[in-house]
Amino acid sequence: MGTVSLMESEEGAAVKPTEMKKKSKQVKAKTDVSDNTAGLKAKAVTKPKQKRERPGSSEDATALRKMPKRAASCANFKSKPVRLSEKSATIENKKVQVVEEEIAALSLVPGSDDPRPNRRLSDFIFHDADGKPQPVEMLEVDDLFISGIILPLEKTSVKEKEKETGVQCEGFGRIEDWSISGYEDGSPVIWVSTDLADYDCVKPAASYKKLFDPFYEKARACVEVYKRLSKSSGGNPDLSLDELLASLVRSMSGSKNIPHGASIRDLIISWGGFIYQQLVGLDDAPNSIDKLFVELPVLDALRDESKKNKEFVGVNIPFGGSTNAPLKIGDGEKVNHSNGSKPTSDEDEDMKLARLLQENENWQSMRQKKRPRTATSSSKLYIQINEDEIANDYPLPAYYKTSVEETDEYLLFDYFDEFGTIDPDDLPKSMLHNWSLYNCDSRLISLELLPMKPCEDIDVTVFGSGSMTTDDGSGFCFDDEPSSTSGSSSAVQNEDGIPIYLSAIKEWKIEFGSSMVFISIRTDMAWYRLGKPSKQYAPWYQTVLKTARLAIAIITLLKEQTRASKLSFAEVIKRLSDFEKSHPAHISSNPVIVERYVVVHGQIILQQFAEFPDATIRKSAFVSGLEDKMEERHHTKWTVKKKAIETKQANMNPRAAMGPVISKRKAMPATTTRLINRIWGEFYSNYSPEEVKEGDSLDVKKDEEDEPDENEQEDCEEPEDENITVPLQEPEKPHSASKEKKTRGSKTDIKWGEKVVGKMSGGKALYKDVFLRGEMVGLGSAVLVESPDSDEGSIYYVEYLFEDSDSRKFAHGRLMLRGRETVLGDIANEREVFLTNDCMDIELDDVMQTVVVQIRTLQWGHEHRKANANFDKMDRAKAEDRKTKGLPIEFYCKSLYWPQKGAFFSLQMDKLGLGNGACHSCKIMEDEKKNEVFEVNESKTGFTYLATQYSVNDFVYVGPHHFDSDERGNETHKGGRNVGLKPYVVCQLLEIESPKTSKRVDPESVMVQVRIFYRPEDMSADKAYRSDIQEVYYSEDMHKLPVTALEGKCEVRRKNDLSSLDSTYIVDHVFFCERLYDPDKGSLKQLPVNIKLSPPKENFVNEAAIRKRKGKSKEGESDNDITDNQPGSALKNRLATLDIFAGCGGLSEGLQKAGASVTKWAIEYEQPAGDAFKLNHPDALAFVHNCNVILRAIMTACGDTDDCISTSEAEEMAAKLEEDEINNLPRPGQVDFINGGPPCQGFSGMNRFNQSTWSKVQCEMILAFLSFAEYFRPKFFLLENVRNFVSFNKGQTFRLALASLLEMGYQVRFGILEAGAFGVSQSRKRAFIWAASPEEILPEWPEPMHVFASPELKVALNRNTQYAAVRSTASGAPFRSITVRDTIGDLPAVGNGASATTIEYKNEPISWFQKRIRGDASVLVDHISKEMNELNVIRCQRIPKRPGADWRDLPEEKVKLSTGQMVDLIPWCLPNTAKRHNQWKGLFGRLDWEGNFPTSITDPQPMGKVGMCFHPDQDRILTVRECARSQGFPDGYKFSGNIQHKHKQIGNAVPPPLAYALGRKLKEAVEAKQKLSGCF
Repeated sequence: MGTVSLMESEEGAAVKPTEMKKKSKQVKAKTDVSDNTAGLKAKAVTKPKQKRERPGSSEDATALRKMPKRAASCANFKSKPVRLSEKSATIENKKVQVVEEEIAALSLVPGSDDPRPNRRLSDFIFHDADGKPQPVEMLEVDDLFISGIILPLEKTSVKEKEKETGVQCEGFGRIEDWSISGYEDGSPVIWVSTDLADYDCVKPAASYKKLFDPFYEKARACVEVYKRLSKSSGGNPDLSLDELLASLVRSMSGSKNIPHGASIRDLIISWGGFIYQQLVGLDDAPNSIDKLFVELPVLDALRDESKKNKEFVGVNIPFGGSTNAPLKIGDGEKVNHSNGSKPTSDEDEDMKLARLLQENENWQSMRQKKRPRTATSSSKLYIQINEDEIANDYPLPAYYKTSVEETDEYLLFDYFDEFGTIDPDDLPKSMLHNWSLYNCDSRLISLELLPMKPCEDIDVTVFGSGSMTTDDGSGFCFDDEPSSTSGSSSAVQNEDGIPIYLSAIKEWKIEFGSSMVFISIRTDMAWYRLGKPSKQYAPWYQTVLKTARLAIAIITLLKEQTRASKLSFAEVIKRLSDFEKSHPAHISSNPVIVERYVVVHGQIILQQFAEFPDATIRKSAFVSGLEDKMEERHHTKWTVKKKAIETKQANMNPRAAMGPVISKRKAMPATTTRLINRIWGEFYSNYSPEEVKEGDSLDVKKDEEDEPDENEQEDCEEPEDENITVPLQEPEKPHSASKEKKTRGSKTDIKWGEKVVGKMSGGKALYKDVFLRGEMVGLGSAVLVESPDSDEGSIYYVEYLFEDSDSRKFAHGRLMLRGRETVLGDIANEREVFLTNDCMDIELDDVMQTVVVQIRTLQWGHEHRKANANFDKMDRAKAEDRKTKGLPIEFYCKSLYWPQKGAFFSLQMDKLGLGNGACHSCKIMEDEKKNEVFEVNESKTGFTYLATQYSVNDFVYVGPHHFDSDERGNETHKGGRNVGLKPYVVCQLLEIESPKTSKRVDPESVMVQVRIFYRPEDMSADKAYRSDIQEVYYSEDMHKLPVTALEGKCEVRRKNDLSSLDSTYIVDHVFFCERLYDPDKGSLKQLPVNIKLSPPKENFVNEAAIRKRKGKSKEGESDNDITDNQPGSALKNRLATLDIFAGCGGLSEGLQKAGASVTKWAIEYEQPAGDAFKLNHPDALAFVHNCNVILRAIMTACGDTDDCISTSEAEEMAAKLEEDEINNLPRPGQVDFINGGPPCQGFSGMNRFNQSTWSKVQCEMILAFLSFAEYFRPKFFLLENVRNFVSFNKGQTFRLALASLLEMGYQVRFGILEAGAFGVSQSRKRAFIWAASPEEILPEWPEPMHVFASPELKVALNRNTQYAAVRSTASGAPFRSITVRDTIGDLPAVGNGASATTIEYKNEPISWFQKRIRGDASVLVDHISKEMNELNVIRCQRIPKRPGADWRDLPEEKVKLSTGQMVDLIPWCLPNTAKRHNQWKGLFGRLDWEGNFPTSITDPQPMGKVGMCFHPDQDRILTVRECARSQGFPDGYKFSGNIQHKHKQIGNAVPPPLAYALGRKLKEAVEAKQKLSGCF
């Protein structure tokens, strides 16, 4: 820090104003100020400095100012009025007062003045006595003064008020000292002090910013170094210099102030002495955590490196005398360096001034540095070639195609946000490999059609795509084929590139030298030097290269002449025609053909001549002759105009509006049934994006890991958000005559229809009907009631009618919601209403009118489809006719909407409108209240809490936070989210104690004494790794806790009593105990035989009995025990299943192991995935074909072509299927269960659809998937997709899927689950939609069993309701999370590119997970790894083998490849864009042994969507088998195809453990239905 002058004063003393000194140049300040004002003046004296601020200071003012302490100023400053002289009178100018004297300005700006005035300073300029702005560093050699706006120290809430309260001051005193603070906050705060006050320099004047920036960046560097070396700020004082510099480069690379292109590393080294002095100065106020900075080797090394590299104006500047020393300004005295080490020698004033000027000049030169370019043409015109003249030199038209998912160029470059206007020459330079150019229609286009110079009013736009890498200096060798080579390093770099699509190309250029030619293109964001083109585009590039060679050949011809002007245009053409065919520039032996080629491609040639340094060549006769020939052809002329790039326009590249082509097969519009086509088609024919309000778009919040898109092909997932909002649009309300409120009569207009039909329990009379203003209201009818939330009123279904003791007439009704008021939003049919469980008593006088609501039940089954369709057709026609006539809407109701359960249920007709005074909704609410009742039995041996019965000696769960504080670490890397999280503590309930002094008994006051059962993880991570996850240890450790600490019940048995010890998945709350643990000694002993545990049971209690949280009881859940089916159990009770989009079969694997289903048929589009499915499910009939063709074939075979809407292509392909294949296809009535995950590629783009793009929606496979369900009408249906499926296209795709299933008559449930909470070591959030026929029980969501750091995945249904399928397990769960070590710790080491598909295990399984995942596999299959290129292998080797390490830990240096090429170790694009991309966390990242895997993707690569793909200890990418284990696939599971195919199959799969959990709930629903004998 700088030195600090401490101010002292005597209260009330009138001190003559201090002169502003500048070696007799500065005039004295005006002194006609009142005595009151003069009392502010103080004498400056020097005292020892306070180096570093610390929290908890006794002086509040010091903490407030974030400055070193100062002595108290005049105490009566605030109490005495200030009288201003005429010359200091204020002038109002745009709400900013202007005064000449600092003392007057201070009196006008409110703020803290104890112990000394503290203000903020804005729009300031530091200048010399002559008013010339000077850099801050000039304080060393000259007196500087301030002009600026003084503001209150505390910021006001409204920015505009800062200007209103500010005072512009032109007469500040001399700057006496300066200081830097903000170390603890991580942001530099620069303070300057005059005789009168201290100022926080918040914002320099715009004109002064360039001079202030260098000093601010030096201060920022000090703070950044402090953060990295101070333990109290999370730093590491043992960093090496290279590690420190690399870290600083990354953190400061996004600075707006550092000149673009400047070497940040060199800048930091040049500031090394300054940084050293500032941090060493902080040692005066050390704390118990931090080491003294003066003792840190890394600071010494930085200082020495700075000293070694610092030479100014040809003189070695001794350390300590540099500008890196702190400043103290005295009264015209020489600067005194008192901070840190004493200088070995002093500079004289002239040397010091010269050095400072040189330093400032160097900084400014960096800002002004331009990219060196060769001489440019003086021509102001660019002659454009007509496309038809060059068409014969190019291939036939073709379109750009790619299977790669490309990144928008704009995401990688943020210069407009940081620098504003940019000179094109200052843009960054990169290389582009495997590139193609195309127009707005994606048609391949020649680069030649684009001007080589930026021109006005051009009528052609060219875009590009390719793999971007750092510019390695490579180009094209003339000796090689243009389509096959691109310099020595292209092959190496290509794999390391980022696939991108470019914005419009604005200019291009050709450079040549020796045997190399370089062609570069420029967008508004960057320059790209072109490497090897894509195979598709190579023929389009040959002509450009050929013309470049031709120009070089002509220049060579002219150079060989003693006088270039001797060769005319015609003579050059003749010589070109004489070239042999082997010559690189050979065109033809016919001069006419040569001349045509030269002229039509003349602009390329002219530009190369214009750039040539020899003026005689540039002005040769050939050039003028060529220009004349081009003029004759009347080519278009454009004005060349170079200008700065001012604003970043939207990227209009057509790639922005399309997803990657995911298969070589042509996309086919979906085959649909007429019902699905109508539902989706009607919506998109009436929908326009303009109807969706801007505020309805999703507000996506990032959680701690910024989870990326999960799959390149199937998983088009958006950035992760905590709560996914399904935006609920507010469409224009439909016309309805029911909106017209009828005039109410008196109460005499309300009469009961019949006599009393019964009595309620309270004696109230019940009636069957009532006449309301002439209309009859009966049981089961609907009425409209006024609602404060709706202008239309609310509809209620009448359950019963009664009269109270005051003769008031009532109806008890259940609320019916209009479709748009549910999660369906504007997708819903305007005539459909949904019954709810909200009910109330309605006084009949408050009823507005009756409404017609038909309770509709249709026959279920595929055989009734046509009859139901005909009924629906007539019903819609009738409704349309009523609407045309202006008649009231007649509503219908088919379902119960239960938003708290995220579900729609079938109506229970036997419980509706009974008229007996009982309401099913009231009973549900009463049951819920009973579940909340807490009761202790009289003997105090048991109690009921949250609907669970607890008794003494029961085994219970207790939240871990009741025993110790949250020990979760500060891990912020993606794989460390679970580190520190703990499962529930297993305890035994020993005693119940009720309060003796209070009659009130509640779960907070009743205490329970429990015995703790410890887990292996309580001993050590290694013990947990080597132990069974179900094992616990008995102890004598007792604790007393409130009942509210209990989270549920479990069982602890002897190991021999476990029924399913070898089960791959855990679904039961069962543990085993064989040992006794002494936590004080840390010892384990054999458990004595006399200790009683839970008795063995054939069947364990079902999950409903151990619900842990309020309101978690499930609709339709059976109370009967459920047993797991073993693999060999009978299949007769299993659901015959059709798996669509089956992939390699992960969903079928889990569902079948749960005993719920047997997959008999599967449809998969990709051959390798289909082959994998067949390998693992040999009994299933797997069809590797387009599902659209399969559905068409099935409907044709069943004679239902009239109900099938498909393309002629699908019809033709279906007709070509073999007869045996058609016979093997499933038929309606054979399929009980359909499941699958339709690809989501188009979902993310559907928010661009409008009414004219229904054809695009038709290509979505979800339409075909839903059509399978609609045609087959299976008992159950399960849709799986990425978590953001519910928010794609503003939620419309999700709502349309729900609406489609409801229209079919299904019950529906939706929710989001985290796979990591179900037994895999991976973060993978998935959305699911369950559907069950009205005759079945809708499956519940499975209970998460493992701790996992994921938020509660809520879906916001509307503005008031949120729904989460399951709770978050971050605060506890029955079992610990599965770690990376648990998952792959036993697998043998392999190297980069390991390719042996079958090897020996070499090690025995260690963890619980490993023993079960191996199964009966005897050899290890697919332990193969993708091969990285040489550069990425080096990077991987340099990534530290510690948790969370990634690219940010790489040193900033170049490495030498085997080719001799020197390349950057850190991919250049990462630090340049890290600030706006969450630091690119995880790229080139290592997994944490104790953490989890990131989301499994289809193509693991270090710079991919999930870059954390390096093994924790080995220098390679994760193998196929390791990825498979992260998904929960057993080792015996087989994959097919090459390594890319296998990774894709794994990345696209549903984790089998998650599928198993879903399957168990499906099995429970089926068995519960069987036990109810078919009755709901």
